[in-house]
Amino acid sequence: MREPDEGGSRRGAMVGLLVAAVMLAVGLWLAHDLTAASKLQDCLMSGRTNCNVIEPAR
Repeated sequence: MREPDEGGSRRGAMVGLLVAAVMLAVGLWLAHDLTAASKLQDCLMSGRTNCNVIEPAR
């Protein structure tokens, strides 16, 4: 008798890895957005009126 294939466990591991990667990407995106919002809020709370982000010329 043959032993059953181990393909199912690999598939589960790949799905788990994909889910973890997506969660990491969403977490990094959320942290970036929250940091930007916090900097803007700090600028506004300090009483400044021009808190626009200035992008350097390339």
